[in-house]
Amino acid sequence: MLMVAGQWPWPALLLAAALTVLAYVLRLTAFNQSHFAAFKLETRLRSALSEHLARVPLGYVQQAGSGALTKVMMDDVKALHVFVADSTPLYARAYVSPVLTFALLFWLDWRLALAATAVLAVGMAVVSPATRGSSAMMQQYNAAGENVSRAVVEYVQAMPVVRTFDIGTMTFGRYQRALEAYRDVVTRWYRMAGVSSRLSQIILSPLPTLAVLAWLGAWLLTHDTLNAATWLAVLLVGTGMAESLLPMVSLKHLVGKTQMSIHRIHQVLAEPPLPMPDEAAARPPKDGSVRFEQVGFRYTADGPMALEDVSFEVPQGSVTALVGPSGAGKTTVARLIPRFWDVSAGRILVGGVDVRQMLPTMLMQQVAFVFQDTFLFADTIANNIRLGLSGAKMDEVMAAAKAAQAHDFIMALPQGYDTQAGERGLFLSGGQRQRITIARAILQNRPILVLDEATAFADPENEAALVAALSNLMRDKTVLMVAHRLSTIRDADQILVFDRGRLAERGKHDALVAQDGVYARLWRNYETARDWALTAGKTGGQA
Repeated sequence: MLMVAGQWPWPALLLAAALTVLAYVLRLTAFNQSHFAAFKLETRLRSALSEHLARVPLGYVQQAGSGALTKVMMDDVKALHVFVADSTPLYARAYVSPVLTFALLFWLDWRLALAATAVLAVGMAVVSPATRGSSAMMQQYNAAGENVSRAVVEYVQAMPVVRTFDIGTMTFGRYQRALEAYRDVVTRWYRMAGVSSRLSQIILSPLPTLAVLAWLGAWLLTHDTLNAATWLAVLLVGTGMAESLLPMVSLKHLVGKTQMSIHRIHQVLAEPPLPMPDEAAARPPKDGSVRFEQVGFRYTADGPMALEDVSFEVPQGSVTALVGPSGAGKTTVARLIPRFWDVSAGRILVGGVDVRQMLPTMLMQQVAFVFQDTFLFADTIANNIRLGLSGAKMDEVMAAAKAAQAHDFIMALPQGYDTQAGERGLFLSGGQRQRITIARAILQNRPILVLDEATAFADPENEAALVAALSNLMRDKTVLMVAHRLSTIRDADQILVFDRGRLAERGKHDALVAQDGVYARLWRNYETARDWALTAGKTGGQA
């Protein structure tokens, strides 16, 4: 490899240039391929999670919470995207590069190749004590970091409540404690690594390898056992093995973080979906009646019974009110009808057909809902009303809004029906949101209607409008109404009184009051609370 005076080593230079271009092309190709695969995986995972969540019980989605599921679908899937996009180049740099570098060094001079390897072996021996227990510490580190993220999100989302009640003392304290726990994990990990970690970082950096190659090469050169060109080539490529160790450390951290994200994604995908009937075996309902037959239900497999041996029938076109103390099971009954969960015992019939023998689309075509917890999308008022019926014409939307007593206030908005409702209906009052959801139900015109305290947001001025809207909605429908304001259900065809998950009483208002049971107690408490409010106001005036 000696260079003749006055001549350039063109073959060697051309080879070096070709290898440089090849390395650039391979790195660019690896970058493109890994990122293409990452985006493809991200698309598939989010699609799979979305499709799976559409098949699991809606009750699971409510219990898991939007925050946790959003984290899985966004952050955890993004973590896998980062891993796939960045790990392939890291794997190449961490495992392929040192092998190729050693082979090239061995070809140039086996003595210098062994010297460079010996430096790295010493560094790995020094770092081994620091890596003991690193897997457990990495899990604690990632968990502590996620706790900090959750505390920040909670603090920001709860800002109106924080400013009203807490002034940041308790909620910010939660964030501060999460941050302190994160600091403690980092500090403990740093101390556990100790001197060996810091010393190994020095040894495994390229400089010690370069120093050994320079010293040994100079010694061999002075003893005429190495030529200058070979020595120079070794110095140029000799640090390749040491430079691969940093990617190896980064890769280890990336793998640990990704494993936690994979675990959470698997947890969601492992949730069993609701059993679906065969399309050929599915049965359509005969009418709009609802029947519970010895229904028992618990939210978790080992949890207490939320409902026990509940049986009743709601004839088509009748109005049934569900009342009882808080936690008695009223809302659970209402949400079992559309199969948010499956019953633990017994069965629920809609139109004479077990809801488990109906296709979800068919079941949803039978039942409309107006819940106390209304939800509007960040879209126009018109699109919120026609939700699920995207082909509904504007005339139909306006007719539904008029029947729901919502047309006048909608026309008073800046852009009328094209006004944006804001996130979750932020720009509308509670009563206005309620009437929009009633208009949505009127437009869908489903034979069975479930109301969960639909007048919850009614002030004196809007209550008459809401009652008129509900009257239009309930016309010719089978209605099940969860009620807390007992005055709204005095004329119901039947009142079902629940207590501690059981159906305690049933009948009409006057008969139930005369029985002097659970309903009579609730009625007396209702009248007392109403009279107390009036009396309290008078007393305050006299004072």
